[in-house]
Amino acid sequence: MSIISEDRLEELSGHEMSRYSRHLLLPEVGLGGQRRLKAARVLIAGTGGLGSPLALYLAAAGIGTLGLLDFDLVEESNLQRQILHSVKDIDRPKTASARDRVKDVNPALKVIVHNTRLTAKNALSVLKGYDVVADGTDNFPTRYLINDACVLLGIPLVYGSILQFEGQATVFDARRGPCYRCLHPAPPPPGLVPSCGEGGVMGALPGIIGAIQACEAIKLILGGGHGLTGRLLLFDAWEMRAREFSLDKDPNCPVCGEHPRITELIDYEEFCGLNRKEEAPVQSLTAVELRDRLDRREPLQIIDIREPHEQTLIRFENAKVVPFGQLVRRMDEFDPSVDAVFICKIGQRSLYAIRELRRAGYRGRMFNLAEGLNSWAREIDTGLTQY
Repeated sequence: MSIISEDRLEELSGHEMSRYSRHLLLPEVGLGGQRRLKAARVLIAGTGGLGSPLALYLAAAGIGTLGLLDFDLVEESNLQRQILHSVKDIDRPKTASARDRVKDVNPALKVIVHNTRLTAKNALSVLKGYDVVADGTDNFPTRYLINDACVLLGIPLVYGSILQFEGQATVFDARRGPCYRCLHPAPPPPGLVPSCGEGGVMGALPGIIGAIQACEAIKLILGGGHGLTGRLLLFDAWEMRAREFSLDKDPNCPVCGEHPRITELIDYEEFCGLNRKEEAPVQSLTAVELRDRLDRREPLQIIDIREPHEQTLIRFENAKVVPFGQLVRRMDEFDPSVDAVFICKIGQRSLYAIRELRRAGYRGRMFNLAEGLNSWAREIDTGLTQY
């Protein structure tokens, strides 16, 4: 059954009949289905790798209203995979670039721009009124936030995620099946799962997963086909294989279960362990401060917690390499009488690393290289590559 009610349907113009003729030829779509697409309101959360094919295909398909949610600016490193944006858009808001591009594809499209960070305070008001939400975000707090908001509002959520060569997609619709919390009741420890900016991603992969998400959104609107509700599709671009797993609704799920305990949005940064209020702040060194201490030949142990493949891009001279996942079991290799400086790409994983070592009982003084090796490449050794 379509999620679009009959009273919202409008007639198609002669121009629309011509434009969408290849849809109209499909019995599963036809005139009624195209009218539903025209009446539909879809929010795309994130206009990056996944949001790019989502936005382009939904605009081209004749979706009537498209919401674009993001707060980032276009960066050069985005262009490897985020096909909504181009060189001329660097330093522009992604939502502005995305709006212009989808309007080029379909001038009749109504675009609503949400150039804001989604939070527990604004999520319900932003998502309210949309028929479908497509999640193209890349961090756990926002994924849990979007899931919970969709459950509370009764909106189906088309989910996708990517990393390196692997992607996954499903549909979370708590009215008919599981939600994101049924699949992941708790987030992973901070820093354990790298982002695409830390672990890398094959440029074409989000095109595949984003297109699958677009298909799922269209089928929800049409009310037909065998959708991904209750099924998780896993795709490996390197091996060119796909697998599928069944997803069951968890009766004890705190947000969509039989006796939900989460009835309003919570602090998702705290839930994901990103702002532990009870912990003392982590001391940081800027790239300049670290250089000065090295120039003075102060005793320091530099601990590089990046993964082995990252070492091939930038190596920090005389650093001890201990990947994040090995830190706690190898902490006996560190000298607590000597200050330790932890380094990674952007200074985020190293922050989590210091907190994990504290909890594991390491007593030496620890410092985080603020903004990571990218800051060292910008401010100290400009011959190094920022990646």
